[in-house]
Amino acid sequence: MAKSRNNLLGVGGQRKKLSRADQQGAGSARGADRKAAEDKKQELVRKMRERAEAQAAATAEQTGEPTAEQGGEQGASPAQG
Repeated sequence: MAKSRNNLLGVGGQRKKLSRADQQGAGSARGADRKAAEDKKQELVRKMRERAEAQAAATAEQTGEPTAEQGGEQGASPAQG
């Protein structure tokens, strides 16, 4: 006898069990926690970018190369019209 492929029990993941507060619309602190974590991540990324830019500027000053802020884009070709 061939295998039955009509039984799809367990396919598609599981649903999250909702608490009474979630069912009534009060929600949990989960959404707020996610928002706080996302805010922390964005702040960390911003700080890391600032440090990288400051380090690149310091390196460029030591080598005497112009930085992108000073208008010295490397590899840029003049526009032809």
